[in-house]
Amino acid sequence: MSIESTNSGLKGELRLEALPNSALALKFSGHWASGAAIPPLAETLAELSKRNPRRLVLEAGVSAWDSRLPSYLYRIDEYARQNGIELDTSALPDGVQALLKLACTVPERIDAHRTDQRLSFLARFGQRVLSLSRDGVDLARFIGETMLAGLAFATGKARYRAVDLLICIQEAGAGALPIVTLIALLVGLILAFVGAVQLAMFGAQIYIADLVALGTVREMGTLMTAVIMSGRTGAAYAAQLGMMRVNNEIDALRTMGISPMEFLVMPRMLALTLMMPMLCLYADLMGILGGAAVSLTIFDISPIQYYNQIQKAVHLTDFAIGLFKGLVFAVLIATAGCMRGMRCGTSASAVGDATTQAVVDSIVYIVIADSIITLICNQLDI
Repeated sequence: MSIESTNSGLKGELRLEALPNSALALKFSGHWASGAAIPPLAETLAELSKRNPRRLVLEAGVSAWDSRLPSYLYRIDEYARQNGIELDTSALPDGVQALLKLACTVPERIDAHRTDQRLSFLARFGQRVLSLSRDGVDLARFIGETMLAGLAFATGKARYRAVDLLICIQEAGAGALPIVTLIALLVGLILAFVGAVQLAMFGAQIYIADLVALGTVREMGTLMTAVIMSGRTGAAYAAQLGMMRVNNEIDALRTMGISPMEFLVMPRMLALTLMMPMLCLYADLMGILGGAAVSLTIFDISPIQYYNQIQKAVHLTDFAIGLFKGLVFAVLIATAGCMRGMRCGTSASAVGDATTQAVVDSIVYIVIADSIITLICNQLDI
């Protein structure tokens, strides 16, 4: 069997010797570690196919080896299993035998890596359509399961731990305050600066307060909070539930007769639904303060003038619209995050995909819902 030399000069050797009763011995020798040249696996399998043995005896007297040797042997073992050939590994070193046994015991996860095959446009379009169709079915099923879990919760029949609900409330509420504070303040500053440039052309800087307060309360405060929570809490829900699925914890709950929707999903959805309106109110306050910082320090507007303008421009209806949007966004974010986590695959890469998809879904849902609510408010003249 030919072996190509390498710069290091190290090489692993493999000799095939015929044994009685249609058996064949594969004797490994030399250096079977990284950097060494080893016989091509395809040539070895072709030789085995040509000789068609009934029994293979693996022997190894190598000077050094790493994962290359077990992986090489695994492929030979796979070939033997596919062709009904008896395999004798008793002459291999104990470490190699243990690794080979472990590799054969744990099945390969077919979704743990990506394929390099490039599909045609039509095939990719078809796959995308089928994926959207499956997502729609999954979403409808998840909403139905959530409604059943919500009904069980409302009637006091849901099985969950109160401490889990409190932890979720803490993570979704108090844990998000620093990032909400920073983003809301900066959005208020930006709104004030952008509005001031245009209003200054008419000598109407006093209306900066109207612009900042109305824009923040009705739209930007809620929208920016929702975007933050989709990237923070929604993604966390998808990752947490996805890892539980990878570790078979969700299956274990089902085996014990506990509904994962009641035990895992409902506390998260309730926590985000409770905290989101409060975070929106807090973001509104921070946004108005950010606008005040610009108005008071740069455009010589007194605090009393700023406060009076806000009082004239913003009504309780505007706050109610912002809170309603926050409530809707919370349900959408929790639904997207929990659904992607519960439908996650069983590999580490699947958890990453589920997390990314949860954020994308949340933002798409938020933008669509915001557009619909804004159009309805416009039609109702509120």
